[in-house]
Amino acid sequence: MTDYELTRRDALKALGAAGVTVAGGAAALSWPDDGETKRDGQTLGDHERETLHAVARVVYPSEVNGVEEFVDSYVSGRVGSDPDRAAGIADAIEALDAYAREWEDGEFVALDSTLRTETLSAMGIRQADPDPNGDPRQRVRYYLVNELLFALYSSPTGGRLVGIENPQGHPGGTESYRRPPDS
Repeated sequence: MTDYELTRRDALKALGAAGVTVAGGAAALSWPDDGETKRDGQTLGDHERETLHAVARVVYPSEVNGVEEFVDSYVSGRVGSDPDRAAGIADAIEALDAYAREWEDGEFVALDSTLRTETLSAMGIRQADPDPNGDPRQRVRYYLVNELLFALYSSPTGGRLVGIENPQGHPGGTESYRRPPDS
């Protein structure tokens, strides 16, 4: 089994694939030291950060490492370029927590990994159409699950994981077209 290490460079490439340019490069992609990312009055704090990590751990393949730093970097860049996204992410996390409290008597981040997987499944996330203005499960699918999966698979490391040598936005040069994918 091969390990795949996600980096801030991967986050920059994923942001580029999402059409986001980050001034200051990787240095601009860190979660603030005070634990809060604020945009237009909306705060993403440690709870939101930990919940994003927990969702990523459910939806990302187990062989992926460096998830927390990658998610922090990607979300910081995404929220920095789109102030409304912070409110959408916070709302989706609130909806996910409400569901988890109702069915599992705890917030999503407090559940063990098996219950997290079961909670997302029971909520109907796989069948939900992603919609930023839809019902709770559609918002969770849009702002949390799909956003995190897009970030992973549009990064060079995530692309390598599924055999896409050059994901969109990642030039690999003519050499990459002449060699077979890694097995």
